[in-house]
Amino acid sequence: MELAERLLLDAFAYLECALGFLCFALLTLLGSPYGRYASPRSAWSLTAPTAWAVQELPSLAVPLLVCVATAAERLRCWPNRILLAMFIVHYTQRSLIFPFLIRGGKPTPLYACVLAFAFCAYNGYLQSRYLSQYAVYGDDWVTDPRFLTGFVLWLVGMLINIHSDYILRNLRKPGETGYKIPRGGLFEYVSAANYFGEVVEWCGYGLATWSVQGGAFALFTFCVLLSRALQHHQWYLEKFEDYPKSRKTIIPFLF
Repeated sequence: MELAERLLLDAFAYLECALGFLCFALLTLLGSPYGRYASPRSAWSLTAPTAWAVQELPSLAVPLLVCVATAAERLRCWPNRILLAMFIVHYTQRSLIFPFLIRGGKPTPLYACVLAFAFCAYNGYLQSRYLSQYAVYGDDWVTDPRFLTGFVLWLVGMLINIHSDYILRNLRKPGETGYKIPRGGLFEYVSAANYFGEVVEWCGYGLATWSVQGGAFALFTFCVLLSRALQHHQWYLEKFEDYPKSRKTIIPFLF
């Protein structure tokens, strides 16, 4: 039974990789369905704070449920605890803190929220079940260069993401409307500094876990956020004549 579930988790991880490529293709062709790109014809929508809280919550609730409702034998080991905590810390911030910091924000189509909710439940189970029951690490894994490098990348990426979101929230003064060019932080180098931070964060997590499951999530994140970053970059170039031409899309100095 355990071998069958372990193989199933591997299959889910490979499926997540495939979904990442599919999402990149669809989002590149059709565009992002929310925020400034949402169609005003969407009959059903949620406010931005509500949508973010609802769609991200499964990535927090499912791992906690897995820890409580299953044996979670591997969580007796510190490497597994730390790795799962890295995942939970991100989604605690994303589902319980970030939504309530949003100022205004365009409504999110209901179908986009439902799709994100489904993915977060899927990935939340994949990551937490693997780390709590099947991932085998020695006690010295926390001193392994792969873990240490991954952990540092995860932390730096999360801080970049949070700081970039702070810059975006404070672009407009109270009472102001319209869009502005982001300034400060890594926005001086890329159009999608918040996405860059999140990509770095989950690449670090994938490296620290040294697993197909963690790597699949990093790849999926990169595929989805790259498509959004490309759309953002093109929008800024078309919207603002004085947009800095030296800015890259998502990777400082490179792309």
